[in-house]
Amino acid sequence: MVVTKSIKLKSRGETDIIDITDRVHECIGSAKIKNGIVSVFVPGATGGLTTVEYESGLVQDLKEAFEIIAPRQGEYHHNLKWHDGNGYAHVRSALLGPSLTVPFNNKKLHLGTWQQIIFIDFDNRPRSRELIVQIIGE
Repeated sequence: MVVTKSIKLKSRGETDIIDITDRVHECIGSAKIKNGIVSVFVPGATGGLTTVEYESGLVQDLKEAFEIIAPRQGEYHHNLKWHDGNGYAHVRSALLGPSLTVPFNNKKLHLGTWQQIIFIDFDNRPRSRELIVQIIGE
């Protein structure tokens, strides 16, 4: 069985990191599937998904790491072509990836003790986002 749901978010952009673990768990809880996998996907080219220990120090470390890897003030061919100033956001998103899959049993996500699911909005402005959540199982 496959059930599709969504998570609506408002982000601040600028590498805004949002813990969505509880929202994903709610999606599983409301589905008539007990065991399986959940896949979360962000439509768009400036957001990404991963897991981390969601605490303020690591959140700041992650933001700083992305600034080193793809600096906001860097020169990007995307900016030269489109003049929208978010070339760095596209590069960061491409490196992180737009989806994440997590197994679950008895409606409980198989995450480590300190592991949470996060959405990161890299764009250079606040955004309204709708993440797609597909729950697959029995």
